Amino acid sequence: MNRREAVQHIALLLGGAMVGSSALLTGCKTETGKPTEWKPEDIAYLDEIADTILPTTGTPGAKAAQVGQFMTVMVNDCYEERDQKVFREGMDKLNALAKDKHDNVFVQLTPQQRHELLVALDAEQKDYAGKKKPEDPAHYFRMMKELTLLGYFTSEIGSTQARRHIPVPGSYKGCVPYQKGEKAYT
Repeated sequence: MNRREAVQHIALLLGGAMVGSSALLTGCKTETGKPTEWKPEDIAYLDEIADTILPTTGTPGAKAAQVGQFMTVMVNDCYEERDQKVFREGMDKLNALAKDKHDNVFVQLTPQQRHELLVALDAEQKDYAGKKKPEDPAHYFRMMKELTLLGYFTSEIGSTQARRHIPVPGSYKGCVPYQKGEKAYT
């Protein structure tokens, strides 16, 4: 199974509830205008956001899995133009919020300041999701969070180090003892 197939399976398991999920289920779009240009500093910025969401603990974090690069590919290839715009503008909004609250851009903040900022944004996006109409775009932080989780858990690091990985399929065991705190199987 390649990474694209894994992403499609995850989207199906989530009930297609992700932003851009229709593209994941049917294949990424091919009829686009000019793709968004991403600079290396954009990718580094997205890596820092992702690493704040999924930091290094007992396992490598999102930055080690190069989730920032994954996000740029997914936004370019699988998001509609409206969602691409929301995502890009969201990157600017996050930096503006960091400057407003801490007089510095996001990548220059301390880990604690980054965490507090993203916790506040998560509460904002949950409130937005509860009030938005079906035709309204998703909140930019929800997109960032979903892509972080998707990119991390479909990466080699996420699949083999953050979760238990059995590379060769064996017999199906529908009921396996599980202790709280154990890693999930992939």
